Amino acid sequence: ERPPPPNSGYLTTTMLRHATSAVARRAVLRSSARGAPSCAVRGNMSFHASARKEEEAAPAATLPEESKGGLFGTGLSEWFALPVGIAAAVPLIKFDWYVINEETQLMAVFIAFCVTLYTQGGDAIYKALDQKAVDLLKEHNEAEDKVIAALEHKLEFLQAGKNMVNDFEAVNAIRETTYEKLNAAGQVKPQHDFKAQVERMLTMIAAEEASVTEKTKAALMAEATASVTQKFSSDKALKKAALDSAIGALKGGKTGGDPVQAAFVQFFKDKAKAAKASKDDSEEKAQREAMIAKMNSVAKNEGFFFQIDAQGKAAML
Repeated sequence: ERPPPPNSGYLTTTMLRHATSAVARRAVLRSSARGAPSCAVRGNMSFHASARKEEEAAPAATLPEESKGGLFGTGLSEWFALPVGIAAAVPLIKFDWYVINEETQLMAVFIAFCVTLYTQGGDAIYKALDQKAVDLLKEHNEAEDKVIAALEHKLEFLQAGKNMVNDFEAVNAIRETTYEKLNAAGQVKPQHDFKAQVERMLTMIAAEEASVTEKTKAALMAEATASVTQKFSSDKALKKAALDSAIGALKGGKTGGDPVQAAFVQFFKDKAKAAKASKDDSEEKAQREAMIAKMNSVAKNEGFFFQIDAQGKAAML
């Protein structure tokens, strides 16, 4: 059995370091090529209540300097790593400079898993995290917009309230002026109401007098008609005179006066003399009492300022 060559651990460590550096360098180059998400930069996801203009005006995060790329940063194609690895692995394994044990196999599987996950699912993971960051930033901006709108509305309300004192003073001045006008109108209004009530009473008196006059005329005419009819019915000479007068009027000759008209005129003359000679005023008193009662009833129902006494005078309440 041949002993392991010296410095095998140093060679193994050096190769792993170079491989790890190459993988990390390629990862950085790919990340810089497609653009690192804004959430990946430290400090960009801190929440604040300031305007978004400051955030937009902030300088962009400094990205790592892009290298030449290729194999170990030399600019050569990465495919050259395959023959170089095979050429280096054959003597290393042949002379047992690099011993492949279970730990090495586990490390290789893990590295292969990491590389496969990064190359095949790296974009999906990146997009998922970036979309989550974009949604979170959108929600944050919407919340800030609502807060800003509420503050602007409150500011408008406060600015509108600056003239509140002047508005209240103007309202109080208008109120005082209105009260003065109402008091002046209150002093004049009873006079107008009293005038309207007096006019209402006078109208009632005129209507009642017109009604009594019409009734009296109708009664007198009915009495006169009955008296003249009875007089002509009982006196044949009056009948003959009335007939001759009617025939003469039809013929167009001179009749010497209408006996019927003369009888009506005489009746009214006699009625006037009898009224002057009579001292019985019971009928007039009854009419006046009925009129006063009617007027007082209206005054009470409509809230007049006065009533009529038995002598026909107005008495203030």
